[in-house]
Amino acid sequence: MSTVTVDPPSVRVRRRPKNDLKVALAFITPAAVGFIVFFIYPLIKGVYFSFTDYSLAGSPNLVGFKNYVTMVHDPVFWTALLVTLEYVAINIISQTIVALILAVLMQRLTRSLLIRGVLLLPYLISNVVVAIVWWWMCDRLLGIVNQILPHLGIAPQAFFGSSALSIPTIALVNTWRYVGYTALLIFAGLQTIPPDLYEAAAIDGATEVQSFFRITMPLLRPVLALVLVVSITGSFQVFDTVAVTTKGAPGNATRVIYYYIYDLAFNRSHFGQASAMTVALFVLLGTIAYFQMKLMRADQSDLN
Repeated sequence: MSTVTVDPPSVRVRRRPKNDLKVALAFITPAAVGFIVFFIYPLIKGVYFSFTDYSLAGSPNLVGFKNYVTMVHDPVFWTALLVTLEYVAINIISQTIVALILAVLMQRLTRSLLIRGVLLLPYLISNVVVAIVWWWMCDRLLGIVNQILPHLGIAPQAFFGSSALSIPTIALVNTWRYVGYTALLIFAGLQTIPPDLYEAAAIDGATEVQSFFRITMPLLRPVLALVLVVSITGSFQVFDTVAVTTKGAPGNATRVIYYYIYDLAFNRSHFGQASAMTVALFVLLGTIAYFQMKLMRADQSDLN
């Protein structure tokens, strides 16, 4: 007579669900503390100072909107804003066009990591070092740029000393520094475009130029929106190149808004007025970024 062996019922062990909240908080806390200490707190303090007459000589006293009224009636402020807008226009247009060309060339001709690294090298150099090097290179008497110009039939130029050339020169110097980084951002966006679209367009007889304007540009819109928001916001904050080279000269030709705020706060001790300009600039940049994202429909993609 055979015996039947009955296996004991399996016991299911219930595992306690992992609580990832504590782990997440452990990773987030250092960054959150740094963000609060170095961004949120200074922001609140700056808004408060904008309503005071604070200087290093004494305690802040509330003066209401006096600093904002002074800012509106300050001709140097409007001059600095116009100079900054000129810089932003030259920098963004040149940087975006060159970066777009470089990104497309990398996409179509080569994807070498070495070339990407070379393009990124200027971005890894300190702004101060870049400004000093270009200051020497563009020196009217000894700079290598002015040593080359006579061979091209052009007289030596005071690039950083001319009212007409100083802002374009500073803008193009910063374009040289940031164009590789911008090109890599655009190149990353190009990787998201399916190659099948270009193949279908080629079969239909579309040229490279037609494919660029009818496929590449529309599908690259969200990435370009991000690039433009970051680039414009960063361009408005230009300071170190001006501080190292021209210091706002000649006259007010290179007195950009950030350098003017620095001058008011640390050279003249008008921290209240400088804070008011900072708050106004913060609101302006936030408004520009908002309308950029809306007009370019940055949250939508034509691939869907």
